[in-house]
Amino acid sequence: MSVPYETAAYEPAESPESPEEHLARLLGRALNSFELPDETIRQLDCALAHDSSLHSAHYSSGLHRATYRHTWLLADGSAVTLWELVHNTVPGSDTQHEVYTDEEELRAATARLPLPPDAPDFELPAVVELAAFPEPRHAYTPDDSADHARRLLRRAENPDPPGDEIATLLLRTAFAHEITQAFGRPSRSRRGSRAGLSFSLYEHAFLLTDGREISLWEVEHTATPDGRHMCEVYTTEDAARDAMERRAGLLG
Repeated sequence: MSVPYETAAYEPAESPESPEEHLARLLGRALNSFELPDETIRQLDCALAHDSSLHSAHYSSGLHRATYRHTWLLADGSAVTLWELVHNTVPGSDTQHEVYTDEEELRAATARLPLPPDAPDFELPAVVELAAFPEPRHAYTPDDSADHARRLLRRAENPDPPGDEIATLLLRTAFAHEITQAFGRPSRSRRGSRAGLSFSLYEHAFLLTDGREISLWEVEHTATPDGRHMCEVYTTEDAARDAMERRAGLLG
């Protein structure tokens, strides 16, 4: 049976929304959003992509109800779904929005609506198509990653550390990170290079809330006049290795 779709019951965004914007809009219109578990909200705050679709609808004598499936993709590859119930069955026929964490709650809420049981109804198959999202290159750990970025940038002593734009991006949107050591020593071909120099290279990879990945490269070395440990931070591995080469040849 073909049933007319009343667009007034659900107004799509005028332009593509980020997962955070979509969640904020959904919670902002739902009368019972305060009932959602805090843990669910924390998970969705770090979502990488989202998808929304009409799930079912029911129409009778000017009254309607529709249910929508909203699904978010998380950084660990799992997905979280919220179910939205939209209806105009309250006095005054104003459209109401409610949101639930599972279908059982949705069905219970739907059963309470004053709609005739024989009214036209249709249900769409459960097809969720999240936007294509590249698999992260690292095994990230959700943590206080912004604070980790802050401490890393603070201890950088090189004259050309990462700029304010990268620093601001990491401090505002990094929510997971991974640290790995990159091996390979500076070239020993430079004459006069001092024996006993210590060099270590680490990649600090950060996952941002919009799905982007940014790495900072940390060089720890003792190529200083007094042999103390020094930390330098660069935005690319090539720049970090070039710095190691320069430091290895400076003292001898």
